[in-house]
Amino acid sequence: MRAAVFLYPWDVIGDPGAPGRIAALGVRQVTLAAAYHSTRALTPRHPRHRIVTAGYASVLYPPDPARWSGRRLRPHPAGAWAPGDAFAEAAGALAAAGLDVHSWVVLAHNSRLGAEHPDTSVVNAYGDRYPWAPCIARTEVRAFLADLAAEAATRPGAHGTELESCGWYGLAHPHAHDKTAGVELGDAAQYLMSLCFCSSCRAGYAEGGTDPDRLARSVRAALDPVWTGTAPPGAEIERLLGAEGTAATLDFRTRTARAFQEETVAAVRAGAPGGFPVLLHADPVAHRCGANAGVDPAHVLSVADGVVVPCAGGPDALRPFAERSTRGARSTRGAVIAANLTVVAGMGGRPATLEADARRAAELGAGELRLYHAGLASDDDLRLVRTALSRLSGPS
Repeated sequence: MRAAVFLYPWDVIGDPGAPGRIAALGVRQVTLAAAYHSTRALTPRHPRHRIVTAGYASVLYPPDPARWSGRRLRPHPAGAWAPGDAFAEAAGALAAAGLDVHSWVVLAHNSRLGAEHPDTSVVNAYGDRYPWAPCIARTEVRAFLADLAAEAATRPGAHGTELESCGWYGLAHPHAHDKTAGVELGDAAQYLMSLCFCSSCRAGYAEGGTDPDRLARSVRAALDPVWTGTAPPGAEIERLLGAEGTAATLDFRTRTARAFQEETVAAVRAGAPGGFPVLLHADPVAHRCGANAGVDPAHVLSVADGVVVPCAGGPDALRPFAERSTRGARSTRGAVIAANLTVVAGMGGRPATLEADARRAAELGAGELRLYHAGLASDDDLRLVRTALSRLSGPS
């Protein structure tokens, strides 16, 4: 199985030993951040620092002035954490070590955009804005994100791209000093708290024949038992919101996400050389929000060249994509199905079981691995990764 690791440019720049250390793991590819959200990241082996604080969502290269001139929404270059063309510098060092570099582009997750332009954000049924979550129903937001993807994905030195958050973002997000765990929200409540009622979404519901005010009241009523602790354990969305409201929201959001994904992939391909693979981080459950956008497997595999599927909780999410790629339309056959496995033990990953997890992922249809995250992992984590990949490259 082809294996790739995720990295930030600051994991490489200023550390001459980083490229060789990554190559020695037994991976062939690095998925390197080109546009990324704000974060605080550990760098446990870097000779000059141990913590990098990226203060806002930024591009890790100089954005093209001609592309963004006169536009209200535009990307911001990184600050001191990744100055200049950090992506190109890191990509060059990794390529010199024999590694294939693909870009890693985060789209609908941008707190600075929401802070500077509050009208771009998701608004929940109570009227609360989520500044970290640009609403993809808004035409201006979609145009900004598609152009951002086209620019960030196709940086010099990149031979493919992976698009994260290429869909709806919602409530779930560690934001500042997060204090949102006081009430346990199941999957259904997370969805209800992630529904957007900005002006664009309200118009979308209305066009579909649903009164947005009545829908918002229904969502609040559906959440009442969650706040009082009387919601049935494991209740599904339809049980809380009802069949009509569930259908109305899923229909509008699915159509919107599909259009966004189609526009974004087309924009990347328009600026990329031939044979440039475009993959989406994706979840097969359509209502899911966040880094791994909820998608319809048949649709997304007809649009993109493949998917990177979250498997930290197990590899079962791979099955719907694998079934579509082998039995679906001609355009979906042979699509890349990559299992995304967390290998940082301190973040809940399982580097000690990587070999077994990878073999199980292969049984369920994965042809590639993505390992999150080589820059954040401890030395012991990386030792376990190196051993597992060595065994996977040999006989079963």
